[in-house]
Amino acid sequence: MSVIIEALQAQMEFCVIKFRVMKKTVIIGGNFAGFTTALELRRKGNKEDNIIVIDKSPVFLFMPSLIWVPFRRREIKDITISTEEIFKKHNIDFVLAEALVVDPHKQIVKTTAGDFNYDNLVICTGPKVKYDIAPGVQEYAHYIGTPNGAMKTRKALDEFRKNPGPVVIGATQNAGCMGAGYEFLFNFEKWCRDNGIRNKVDIHWITPETYLGHFGIDGMKGAKPMFNAFFKMFNMHMHTEVAVDKMDAENIYLNDGKILPYRFSMLMPPFIGVDFINNSPELHAAPNGYMPVGDDYRHVEYPNIWSAGLAVNFSLPWKPGKVPFAAPKTGFPSDVTGKIVAENIIRIAKGKTKLVHKPWGKIAALCIMDAGKKEVIIVANHLFKPRTFAIMIPNLFYDFSKVLFEKYFLWKTRKGLSWLP
Repeated sequence: MSVIIEALQAQMEFCVIKFRVMKKTVIIGGNFAGFTTALELRRKGNKEDNIIVIDKSPVFLFMPSLIWVPFRRREIKDITISTEEIFKKHNIDFVLAEALVVDPHKQIVKTTAGDFNYDNLVICTGPKVKYDIAPGVQEYAHYIGTPNGAMKTRKALDEFRKNPGPVVIGATQNAGCMGAGYEFLFNFEKWCRDNGIRNKVDIHWITPETYLGHFGIDGMKGAKPMFNAFFKMFNMHMHTEVAVDKMDAENIYLNDGKILPYRFSMLMPPFIGVDFINNSPELHAAPNGYMPVGDDYRHVEYPNIWSAGLAVNFSLPWKPGKVPFAAPKTGFPSDVTGKIVAENIIRIAKGKTKLVHKPWGKIAALCIMDAGKKEVIIVANHLFKPRTFAIMIPNLFYDFSKVLFEKYFLWKTRKGLSWLP
């Protein structure tokens, strides 16, 4: 009898220990950073832990390929994957809802699908687009950074082809995603040539950058002369260090006094933090609405709140010129920070005190900029200076590297292979 009692006591102790180590991690956002964080937690962490991903979109979107949608090189369905389908295979719960607010003291997230308590919270919401950066921009400029925006731009281009004229493409003041603007610009120029209307289209590029090819990363060796040469080669006008004062149905008014008439315009506005963060005052977000975290991507005040991807706040190591602009936040750093957050949560659960630290600016720069069936491959050991290695390789024959990367990343995502680069 004593043997049976001892066995039961041991089993009860085991259950108590098991209960204590089980954790619930709630992840807000299910694209690059959230997707990676969830899968890495499941792959490397306690298999009994509860992982919940909350997102208002039912699909993973490969955003780098949105620039091809207006030109019919891709359909939206070609670059989206069912999020729930992937998570279900890996025993990760998915909730289709919008996160509204978090109480970091009670450890509760309120959503349109109810309340969720958590042991760890990971905020991977990405940004919100500030369309109203200047009067008229929201009403008259097109934007290709969302599926809806990309499809509206496609429709506008169909009309423009029938009645071509002057065009203004670029980025507004405070913008950080100049790269996508450049990609659209070169794809648009190629589209005009393919449709036999290039001689009827006067193309103007506007940017807050201090020089062409700054990209919000303080440029790279050879970037400025390379892009100056591209603009001369393709006969496009450039306007650097400019801001949009206002815009109407026919003209864009710049802060330097220039007035640019247009028949079509695509502008990249700035990004700011999402409503979920701004509506949660106890998160003490930065003025831009992003999450205040350390180099371990842990909240500076709450040890069980983390952030990865575009929701992360960081300081710029360079100063803009006459017009403010920001740094880009892309898929690769989102993937890297998602892995760092997952690793650090797991280390803490195991009682370890040494965490992974990697400042945003020291993440490697790996980017393929499409240039209208041409491309520029950008590789550097750090996003920001100082760098010990940085190179830009133009490929003027075909954009096969970007196409291959798209196919690889979509394959990796469908398979749930988050550990791959």
